[in-house]
Amino acid sequence: MRSTSSARSARCFRPPRRAACRCSPRGCRRCRPRRRDSPMDVLRDPTPSSDLPRGGVVTIGNFDGVHVGHRMLLAGAVERARALGVPAVALTFEPHPEKVLRPGSGLRLVTTRAQKTQLLARLGLDTLVEIGFDRRFAAITAQEFAREFLFRRLAPAEVRLGTNFRFGAGRLGDVNFLSTLGHEMGFRVIGVEPLEDGGEVVSSTRVRHEIARGHVDEAWRLLARPFYVDGRVYRGKRFGRQLGFPTINVDVENELLPAHGVYVTVLHIPSYSRVFASVTNIGVRPTVYENSQVTVECHVLNFTGDVYDEPVRLSFLRRVRDERVFGSSMDLVAQIRRDVQTAELYFAQAGLPADELVRR
Repeated sequence: MRSTSSARSARCFRPPRRAACRCSPRGCRRCRPRRRDSPMDVLRDPTPSSDLPRGGVVTIGNFDGVHVGHRMLLAGAVERARALGVPAVALTFEPHPEKVLRPGSGLRLVTTRAQKTQLLARLGLDTLVEIGFDRRFAAITAQEFAREFLFRRLAPAEVRLGTNFRFGAGRLGDVNFLSTLGHEMGFRVIGVEPLEDGGEVVSSTRVRHEIARGHVDEAWRLLARPFYVDGRVYRGKRFGRQLGFPTINVDVENELLPAHGVYVTVLHIPSYSRVFASVTNIGVRPTVYENSQVTVECHVLNFTGDVYDEPVRLSFLRRVRDERVFGSSMDLVAQIRRDVQTAELYFAQAGLPADELVRR
């Protein structure tokens, strides 16, 4: 991925629904769809002079988690853009609007900003446009946003968004509103019905609830990938080592963690260029400490390396049990041994290496 925020002396004017812009017979860099193996451009908080892709197929959303519903919407946009020979563009907001409009809501996002960008980059998009969201931007009417930003800045051939998506001050803008304006301005608007699973809409809110309840296998299904957190290894009190089960302590970057308990996990250690089967405890270690802070401790199976201060990614595959208090250290050790056996059995029954599991 490349971050781009430069201005060009010549602005690209591309008429909607035409395969080539007026900059050159082949189209300028911004108006040509990117090769499938090329990195996605990332334009953060573009200014009026920023070089934006014009004439593309545009999708709009917050895309927290990049779940299967998002993937369906984005895949349709990419496919349509390829058919038209124009860029596929995703428009998103940073920070999440709810954090600005309802700062006391306690919203915890599924993905970090970097994770969301990485996930979107894998879907074939040519450009991600990230708009800075603040109180001033929130006051812009739906009509102003459609006319000033979508039409004048992006000049899309087509806009695709979920039928449940709302935008503009007071959330007054929707698919029907934008479709009417699009007809006046010369671009097509396609409303995509939300994806349902089990009679319930797949949404970022639903994914958050599943993760917060510890239902990481259900979250895996809704995300089409295991839920993971990124962080850095720090030196703990080495209590696990004293018990015979050394752990890697992870200082997590993500806002959202699964419910307290023990999980079958996979740990990716970039310096080793591979992933490792593991079992992870999230909680306050009530048998050992009182009034302890929440920790993420990962026991890596068949691993003895030293990875202090290194970045890692921890993927959650299955919940094993709740966190609970044990009567003695011996009881705790016996339970940890059973947890490890559960994890070993899980990987054995999966019949796939740990790295293949997280790629499914």
